[in-house]
Amino acid sequence: MPPLPLVDPPLQIVLVSPQIPPNTGNVARTCAVTGAGLHLVGPLGFSLDEKSLLRAGLDYWSEIAPRVHRDWPEFEATALRGQIEKLHLFTARADRTLFDATFAPGDFLVFGHEQLGLPPALLAAWPERQVAIPMREGMRSLNLAVAAGVALYAAYGSLRAR
Repeated sequence: MPPLPLVDPPLQIVLVSPQIPPNTGNVARTCAVTGAGLHLVGPLGFSLDEKSLLRAGLDYWSEIAPRVHRDWPEFEATALRGQIEKLHLFTARADRTLFDATFAPGDFLVFGHEQLGLPPALLAAWPERQVAIPMREGMRSLNLAVAAGVALYAAYGSLRAR
């Protein structure tokens, strides 16, 4: 299998208020194998030492060192630092698809709570940064870990195509 070329700076996956430990563990594993960073924005619906989280992430946790942020304002201040153009807010309600988005090294691919998605206030603040993963009509959503993987590999693919 050919190796995935590293992106410098790496792409970043951001999970806002994740609630299901195995989803976060699977996203962590995807970040490890792609070289992406992982940010967890609270409040989290579980403890970071929860067995199901660690099991899903297998032995990859040492590869990723996720950054944990108390809330969105802390994430904005410490990680985003005003680089709004780096945000890609994934929501099923966006008009723009991930195939229309332009990705760059260091971009933040942001996903919300498994049942509720991203907070309405966050989406309202940056409507131009919203992006959707296309699905068949009538389908509600993808699993969080699957959506993060699809988005991450699509971003890598678009970077390679340049």
